[in-house]
Amino acid sequence: MSLQMKLTAITLDCPDPLALATFYQQATGFEPHPKSDADFAGLSREDGLLIGFQRVDDYRAPRWPDQTVPQQFHLDFAAEDLDDAEAWLLELGAGKPDHQPGEDRWRVFTDPAGHPFCLVRR
Repeated sequence: MSLQMKLTAITLDCPDPLALATFYQQATGFEPHPKSDADFAGLSREDGLLIGFQRVDDYRAPRWPDQTVPQQFHLDFAAEDLDDAEAWLLELGAGKPDHQPGEDRWRVFTDPAGHPFCLVRR
């Protein structure tokens, strides 16, 4: 018997779930979960995938590429035009670290809570 699991949710720790959900909603177009509140906010994709954001007291943002506070994971998103997507993400409030190891293949950003994520060419 072969068992398979289906990924249904990814949850990120953060200091302000509603603010981080707003950033990712604007960036992805996912729909806000109707039961979002100040302690847990979620965004849903049509296929059922949920990205959740949970409030953590004394949250410490990951430090990338420095590992004093490790990133532990990161999300990857694809876009047709990296330059246009970069300008848009920066306008939404993303940060762009100086260290960019992907050259022209991908770019590293940080969300408003400090989580690193990558933008790759579709």
